[in-house]
Amino acid sequence: MAEENNSTREQTSGEEVGQVAVKTPLELTADEIANLPDDGGEHYNRLVFEASPYLLQHAANPVEWYPWGEEAFERARELDRPVFLSVGYATCHWCHVMERESFENEDVAGLLNEAFVAVKVDREERPDIDHLYMAVTQGMTGSGGWPMTVVMTPERRPFFAGTYFPRESGYGRPGMLDLLPQLAVAWRRRRKEVLSSADEITQWLERGTEGEERPLVTTVGSGSAGNGREILAQAFEQLSARFDPVSGGFGTEPKFPTPHNLTFLLRYCDRTGTPEALAMVEKTLERMYDGGIHDHLGGGFHRYSTDRT
Repeated sequence: MAEENNSTREQTSGEEVGQVAVKTPLELTADEIANLPDDGGEHYNRLVFEASPYLLQHAANPVEWYPWGEEAFERARELDRPVFLSVGYATCHWCHVMERESFENEDVAGLLNEAFVAVKVDREERPDIDHLYMAVTQGMTGSGGWPMTVVMTPERRPFFAGTYFPRESGYGRPGMLDLLPQLAVAWRRRRKEVLSSADEITQWLERGTEGEERPLVTTVGSGSAGNGREILAQAFEQLSARFDPVSGGFGTEPKFPTPHNLTFLLRYCDRTGTPEALAMVEKTLERMYDGGIHDHLGGGFHRYSTDRT
């Protein structure tokens, strides 16, 4: 009987501790946050010290998240690990799905914590980072979206990119439980190949941003910007091939109203005088305004659609 009582007391104590542990970061007082260790302590990670609602959403994940900053990349250099960058925003549906499936999962978190330095970015707080690595993701995969997943060297040179990945592989899409070990093995055993790929991606990105700020130039290394006219023309041709002349936008699947594409087309039209570029923008914006992603009562636009129109 005494053993049963001890067991009951221990279980009750554990439940009380558990209730404290699941206290959300938004519920913590300033004093409680100030008393946490630098890494967030047992129940939180470094995102608990951030102001962004999206980052705070992930502050209780078992993933040892870092916010974007030199500390994360210095840690990656010290441990000789690649950086796993995840970019999203608070109202992104699939960001919540990936968090629930993977970032709250102990097995996935264990793989990330063991072989990577994990960095979370709120695209609404850091649109500059989002814009840069979205260009990488679209260039490498032909499409983009959020959550955005980019794996890079400690020098910020990307060598893998994608968007949402489920926890387990299926339906032709790799899952995190398979993908993370493969990337870790590539980093350890095929480093020369990985770095060569990272160099090619970086050079492509620098050539494609001729005449604009090139954040990677100062953080990755030197290199010729090259002549970006061919890259711009190729980008225009690719967007033209994917343009939906009936419903606007690009592609036939559910579409994100990606402003980067429209901004590019406007600038391309201004630089080259190509009327087709302006026509694609006008058609897309007209269909967005008349369609279901526009809040016709309150104004504003939803982040993405669930069908072609």
